[in-house]
Amino acid sequence: MVKKPSPFRKSFSPIRRLLRRNLSGRHYRHPTTATAKTTTSSPPAENLQGQTVIVDVEAWLLRSRLSTFAYFMLVAVEAGGFLRGLLLLLAYPFMCLLSGDMRLRAMVMVAFFGLREKEVARVGKAVLPKLFLEEMAMEGFDTVKDARRVVAVCTLFPRVMAEGFLKEYLGVDTVVGKEVMAVAGRYVGFIVDEALTLQMDGAPVGVEMKEMMNKGKHEEAFGLVGTGGRMNHLFSYYCKETYAVSEADKTAWQPLPRDKYPNPLVFHDGRLAFTPTFPAAIAMYTYLPFGIVLAIFRSLAYSLLPYCVSIPLGALTGMRSRVIAGPPIDATEKSKAGGRLYVCNHRTLLDPITVAACLNKPVTAVTYSVSPVSELIAPIRTARLTRDRDEDRRRMAALLARGDLVVCPEGTTCREPYLLRFSPLFTELTAEVTPVALETNVDMFYGTSTKPASKVLDPLYFMMNPRPDYRVEFLDPVRTATSTNSQEGHNKSHTIEAANRVQRVLGEALAFELTEQTRKDKYMMLAGNEGVVEGKVKK
Repeated sequence: MVKKPSPFRKSFSPIRRLLRRNLSGRHYRHPTTATAKTTTSSPPAENLQGQTVIVDVEAWLLRSRLSTFAYFMLVAVEAGGFLRGLLLLLAYPFMCLLSGDMRLRAMVMVAFFGLREKEVARVGKAVLPKLFLEEMAMEGFDTVKDARRVVAVCTLFPRVMAEGFLKEYLGVDTVVGKEVMAVAGRYVGFIVDEALTLQMDGAPVGVEMKEMMNKGKHEEAFGLVGTGGRMNHLFSYYCKETYAVSEADKTAWQPLPRDKYPNPLVFHDGRLAFTPTFPAAIAMYTYLPFGIVLAIFRSLAYSLLPYCVSIPLGALTGMRSRVIAGPPIDATEKSKAGGRLYVCNHRTLLDPITVAACLNKPVTAVTYSVSPVSELIAPIRTARLTRDRDEDRRRMAALLARGDLVVCPEGTTCREPYLLRFSPLFTELTAEVTPVALETNVDMFYGTSTKPASKVLDPLYFMMNPRPDYRVEFLDPVRTATSTNSQEGHNKSHTIEAANRVQRVLGEALAFELTEQTRKDKYMMLAGNEGVVEGKVKK
């Protein structure tokens, strides 16, 4: 599905207001002469092709009714910090004593109060989509994917939490959900009740909608709801046909495979690498103090001790580094003609350190934009580039003449099994490069972030994982075949082809999908900036 033109939003504004009013818990009486047909079965896909569909998100698009706690815990931790998450965790047992609607309002208050609107919107767009996609039902998605227009109704989640997922990854046209009150750009924590606003025109909105449909101003739609849901009466009244699905029917539904995502999940943000259900959140906060001490110990060991000592110590604490294929025979020997150029895919800031540890020799890593603190504590030499092509090429050539050099031409990290577009600058430095395929696995925290204030903690978060894992594979050297023309200038098409060739070699070794995405694409999507960290250039 693709995004539709804005006139559709205007045509649906009355029904959006009516849906929001029903979501707030107040209902108007409707005539009992409705002629809509309700069926407790899944509609044939061809019935909805090219039609307008109004779908209950929790009933049809999500495979199971996963406790809303996990979603609100992500908002609390990623937008408010770990202390707010702890407050939600401690308060949740008492919230469970409340009715469903009151419990939801209490979680909204704890998770949202005082947070900036922009920060919650960022979490809804950059963090929550991964969890929503993992819970999405293949059968539900197949039902609506060919619809011409889709209105998504969230009966549980505030609109700001689900809108990014529904619009960016499913391409729905309109999202209707609970609204959270905000003042001066910060959330107050109360769910807005729009019932009084709807009566300002002097007539119930139900009558207004009926008149519009009778006059042909609104096309008839198909409704997809859950059996026994509070929205059934509304869907059955205003939709031509309504299809209801029960929880028993959904027990056989399957998760949507990654290769069938309507838009691939290449980028996502956030620190938590697991679904923070209530038991999982308890485990995380119980482990957190020990994890902080463990991260400090591991960081000091890798910074101060030789690799022959730090690697065994790391293994004793749960860190695993698996070398699938060792470096070339001459890689550990000093070369009078200069160093070897290692080209890696980029998973974390520890990539060059891991390569150096596997080589058991010092290397230099070049970076475009990392925090000065990360450069300071790095156990290997780092050199900052300037984003000026000629100057960067001169600096990298000088570093390569003095020893081995590690570059990550993607320019930024990627957590998912994708390779971003490679910058071709490295192909101009030497006639041969050694690709290094890197893969990481974490079980609790991601060691990457797009928030400038927390990037300095990226290595510590990786070290905080109970059992972080690095898989390293040194591949056969690849010819770049462009350095011979250094005096005449490099042919741009040749350098791009050489960079693409190295990218393909790494992609085949890792079984990763190749993309044309760049660092700028990532940061503009997740953080709304280009990801440049200011700092002094290291000489």
